[in-house]
Amino acid sequence: MPAAQPETFTLDRIETPIGTALVVTDGDGVLRAFNWTDYEPQMLAWIAKRYPKVSLVEGEGPLRAAFAAYFAGQVDAFEDVAWEGVGTAFQRRVWQELCAIPAGETISYATLAQRIGRPTAVRAVGLANGSNPVALIVPCHRVIGSNGSLTGYGGGLHRKRWLLQHEGVQG
Repeated sequence: MPAAQPETFTLDRIETPIGTALVVTDGDGVLRAFNWTDYEPQMLAWIAKRYPKVSLVEGEGPLRAAFAAYFAGQVDAFEDVAWEGVGTAFQRRVWQELCAIPAGETISYATLAQRIGRPTAVRAVGLANGSNPVALIVPCHRVIGSNGSLTGYGGGLHRKRWLLQHEGVQG
């Protein structure tokens, strides 16, 4: 019986108004990783650690239309994008709750902690938010400080600010 071949992921490079996005999908078109080219080495290391048998090939992936629509102003374009994030049960719970934040709205880390039923876990929620492997699709940029400040975003605060303004958040 022949050995199973390793799965192949596609790495697509998509130009956006705020930099080149790195979009990694599996053979079924499920988003597995997302980042910006300035964080490519970190993303590639993350993929190698979590998917050691995966072959990563560059090419056009299936999410180009969703990205084009989002950056053209259809801010709900990612709502139906399938994604899979490798993480702990707690992290996945936080990421699922992030998906419930509508475009054009923000919440605080404390509110996010309350929403998942862990009101004292604000720091843990922040860490889970920051370890989101499919940012933008799972909109971690919609979480801000309790005082309304733009705190942390793996892609840089300049991108967070742009994304929130693009989605209609004033500030």
